[in-house]
Amino acid sequence: MAVEVTLGPVAEAAAAVKDKLVAEGVPAALAAGDATLWGPEAQAEAAIRLGWLTLPTTSRELLPELNKLVERVRAEGLDHVVLAGMGGSSLAPEVICATEDVPLTVLDTTDPGQVLRALGDRLENTVVVVASKSGGTVETDSHRRIYEKAFRDAGIDPADRIVVVTDPGSPLEKSATEAGYQVFLADPNVGGRYSALSAFGLVPSALAGADVVKLLDDAAEIAPLLGQNEGNPGLDLGALLGAQALGGRDKLILRDALTDIAGLPDWIEQLIAESTGKSGKGILPVVGADSAEGHDQFAVDIGPEGDVHVDGPLGAQFLVWEYATAIAGRVLEIDPFNQPNVAESKENTGKILASAPQIGAPALVDGPVEVYGEVGDSRNLADVLTWLLRAIPSDGYLAIMAYLDREAAFDAAVLGGADFEQTTEAWARADVATLRNLLDYRTERAVTFGWGPRFLHSTGQYHKGGPQVGVFLQITGANGDDVEVPGRPYGLAELQLAQALGDLGALQSRGRPTVRLHLTDRRAGVAHLLAVAEEL
Repeated sequence: MAVEVTLGPVAEAAAAVKDKLVAEGVPAALAAGDATLWGPEAQAEAAIRLGWLTLPTTSRELLPELNKLVERVRAEGLDHVVLAGMGGSSLAPEVICATEDVPLTVLDTTDPGQVLRALGDRLENTVVVVASKSGGTVETDSHRRIYEKAFRDAGIDPADRIVVVTDPGSPLEKSATEAGYQVFLADPNVGGRYSALSAFGLVPSALAGADVVKLLDDAAEIAPLLGQNEGNPGLDLGALLGAQALGGRDKLILRDALTDIAGLPDWIEQLIAESTGKSGKGILPVVGADSAEGHDQFAVDIGPEGDVHVDGPLGAQFLVWEYATAIAGRVLEIDPFNQPNVAESKENTGKILASAPQIGAPALVDGPVEVYGEVGDSRNLADVLTWLLRAIPSDGYLAIMAYLDREAAFDAAVLGGADFEQTTEAWARADVATLRNLLDYRTERAVTFGWGPRFLHSTGQYHKGGPQVGVFLQITGANGDDVEVPGRPYGLAELQLAQALGDLGALQSRGRPTVRLHLTDRRAGVAHLLAVAEEL
């Protein structure tokens, strides 16, 4: 089944960009892996980042060994698959497994509560996939250390339960081999966010029970179209993305329509934000918005409906969106394969961990919520939220970044007309991500939401490298529990706060409006925050 890209009312603008790309021979050149397409400064990086084009074929080399591993795991009754990975190492498997409705526990967090919950879930039946190109990712390294200790404490040999996915020659390959772990080597010429069809996407998904052969088959079916000038869904989609951004519509509203695919916008968000958000340019994906209200926004629906939509099987969509993102990079004249600003927050985190952070006194306290930052003459939390919304420029956006437990979520409804105590009690059962919808209703500007540190490997690059028009609301919370990181002088609670403060410092250094809300009691704090936002 092919991927269908329907452009509807924006077809004319996209056609002009497409015609230029065709005249320059870009479709065939990209399909052939031409590293010169993004200019001389990007050529060296592109030369080692185009392996994703051939993954529908080359990844089949993994299947015999992967099938043996799946058979062993099934025979041993290991039915709880945990994936320790960040960004490109976790987002694609999460979408694959959600789409096929097979269980996968994704650890892309440093929240102690979320990690403790995973540790307490059937450890005796658990197999852990540690996925990292180098092994140096602090979150994934911490998870590996924590699970190694947990297995040993339970009398289980970690070598029987830990599977590693990494690049050949990486420090992680060396240490994993020495420890006796089974290692799957990924194509080193594929960047993390383009790795959906590589070992990073396939190994954890297959262990969880997904049909990875079908993923590759669907991608292989679409691959020959990507060298064509017509009937090329990647070219059509890339021309759309580039044309809209050039026309001032650089906020991409991604919406799930009627489709069997679950959660694809979250994967697209990382791919596009981290690939295009640099050199003061970029396309900002917005997940969860109902409509594209602002003059700088346009919407794409995933599924068969909508004025502008992309429909097709998941494996094929992975490849088409990757191709389209590379095309958009060419149109915007940026390198879609580097991430020059990602390291900044990591370096800040390391400095904070090496010395006690200087937090200072809050600007104000409203119940269980402490407010840090410059908030004008705000007297309470409602004033702070109003101040933030008014601070968004006409071409800007509000980014909400929550360093909390993303699985501590419950269904919630907006309770118009309820008194404060009733509203607060109901919001205590709510997910803090609901705040995005509440604030989105009160502005025509784009509002995004990201879980920290997950978003640091996604929209975090855009926040720092893209257009400097963002307004940032960070949410942290007190931790009642902690998890020791073996071999490190810190626990997860300290690491989580250091990551939050490290990224906050990177944002503040750019002079953008930045506020941190610290919940002294997480449950009560979320309840109060959402109740106040609902009454704005």
